[in-house]
Amino acid sequence: MKDIVLFDGVCNLCNGAVQFIIRRDPAVHFQFAALQSDVGRALTDTHGVEGLDSIVLVQDGRVFVKSAAALRIALKLRGLWKVLGIGLIVPKIIRDAVYDWIAAHRYQWFGEQAHCMIPSVELKARFIE
Repeated sequence: MKDIVLFDGVCNLCNGAVQFIIRRDPAVHFQFAALQSDVGRALTDTHGVEGLDSIVLVQDGRVFVKSAAALRIALKLRGLWKVLGIGLIVPKIIRDAVYDWIAAHRYQWFGEQAHCMIPSVELKARFIE
């Protein structure tokens, strides 16, 4: 089973992160769904993390959010991005404080879209509908 990345579908930073992950995931470890989608809402409800607007990783039946999700994703990416996984040794309270600060400013810094992104035909198979 593939890992599932749930993301804020209207956030430009989040959409950019999805594109970043796809380009560095030739082994196709990840599938994607917007948090706002029916699938995203169902998965967050099922795993008891509803109401989040941060990145969520569903991996082997476990759910990771915020910095833990981002760093665990990095561990599976091609190239030196795996090194970021060392950040998991930093206490969660510190990692998530940095994550929350960036998340609080993401619309201001990167903007937002009126609708969730629509994947290209080539990428459609990577998205769960």
